[in-house]
Amino acid sequence: MANTEISIWIIALAVIAGSLLIYFLLSRLVIRIGRKNPSGTLNRVWRKFKNPSLVVVLLIDFALLKEFFTLEEKASESLNQFITVAIIVCVTWLLIKGINLAREIVLRQYDIDEKDNLKARRVYTQFRVLEKILIFTVILIATAIALMTFDGIRRIGISLFASAGVAGIIIGFAAQKLLASILAGFQIALTQPIRLEDVVIVEGEWGWIEEINLTYVVVRIWDKRRLVVPTTYFIEKPFQNWTKVSSDILGTVFIYTDYQVPVEKLREEFTRILEASDLWDGKVNVMQVTNATDKAVEIRALMSTVDSPTGWDLRVLVREKLISYLQENYPQSLPKMRVEMTPSSQI
Repeated sequence: MANTEISIWIIALAVIAGSLLIYFLLSRLVIRIGRKNPSGTLNRVWRKFKNPSLVVVLLIDFALLKEFFTLEEKASESLNQFITVAIIVCVTWLLIKGINLAREIVLRQYDIDEKDNLKARRVYTQFRVLEKILIFTVILIATAIALMTFDGIRRIGISLFASAGVAGIIIGFAAQKLLASILAGFQIALTQPIRLEDVVIVEGEWGWIEEINLTYVVVRIWDKRRLVVPTTYFIEKPFQNWTKVSSDILGTVFIYTDYQVPVEKLREEFTRILEASDLWDGKVNVMQVTNATDKAVEIRALMSTVDSPTGWDLRVLVREKLISYLQENYPQSLPKMRVEMTPSSQI
């Protein structure tokens, strides 16, 4: 009897060692073939699936070899339960890796770092949000299937289905906000009120859309802070999106001066500043007097740039240059407070 058990263990170890050897030889072969592939797709696929594949190989060995061992009924049932759950986990793992791979292959065709990246940002947003929705759905279904393999939980599930009305109301109230956030994420992926790297103003903060998740969106503020906002915010509340149609943007600078300011000279200086700067895209160059009060004249300088970060830099540059120009050439045009003094004898 002892010799038989030893023989079974030797066979089991030999089968496992043989399987691992075949796996690693195939792995080396795939890597070698992948190096000859210019696109690198084969290596990318193997990197995604090599770990789940190894677990599947060991799981198959485990399922086959358990027949050689004599186990009690309870232990055998527990082992079968473990194998079933492990298979569900492995299939879920493979599906998630497949979803990741599909997203990477599609997004490789788009460069989000180029200047005119509106289409790339649209595709990135759609696939990243849809990827999260699909992964969430796969995990949810896999978890439900795994739990239903346990007799106790399956009986509870059957009871809930038998009283579907009450259960539906309870689950609906419990998951109301979660479902609303998921549906909002799905709606964002389809309608795209925001995209990755869009420039937005949310809650008075100016920044870029950095992440779009199922239940929340991360906005990267210009000073490196992060504003975390629920996805439902972008469906239910108004916000500013500066790059909804295109990445180019108009920038404004307001200068307040005295009534003595020579507007034409200031306009010529503004044009000279723009033409001397690489930040200006050469499209819009407008300076106008937009308001006049009893204290000052409001002058608006309007300029265009290829994107919002460039626009910010150009606005800062123009503001500094115009102020320096007035200080050096027309100091009398700086804002003044005029006070009329009445002689004391007239009081």
